[in-house]
Amino acid sequence: MTFIRTLMTLILAMLLSAPSLALDRGTKEEARAMLDSAMAHVKKVGVEQAYKDFTTDKSAWTKKDLYVFAMNLTVTMIVLDANEKMVGRDLINLKDSSGKAFVADLIATAKKGAGWVDYEWADPLTKKVEGKSSYVQMVPTGTSFIGVGIYR
Repeated sequence: MTFIRTLMTLILAMLLSAPSLALDRGTKEEARAMLDSAMAHVKKVGVEQAYKDFTTDKSAWTKKDLYVFAMNLTVTMIVLDANEKMVGRDLINLKDSSGKAFVADLIATAKKGAGWVDYEWADPLTKKVEGKSSYVQMVPTGTSFIGVGIYR
């Protein structure tokens, strides 16, 4: 009987937590708002200081599953809170799980000014590969871009 009660409690806990997990996902609107805030911060304190802040002030630049990332135009990751091991790496040949070389799309979109890019990426929380869309925008210096992505 104790086993059944424990099992039922576990099942109930999982069912009750499922809706809250869904609420932890950022929306396209929230991603755009975070990017707008990040871009305002870049303009206020400069690119170098802003990139330091994006890396060190996680409470300000990470909300739900949203985070700010930055790459320079030579395809080196500058800021990536979700996977710090990728910072400083040349990502020109990076492909998503479907074989799409999406980094080139990120750069091309940023060079146009701003826009959304779709690709597949592992969710750092669930470790599952999911559809992701990132909104990217060129910084005023024109040497790098910042982005914020959502899982679709």
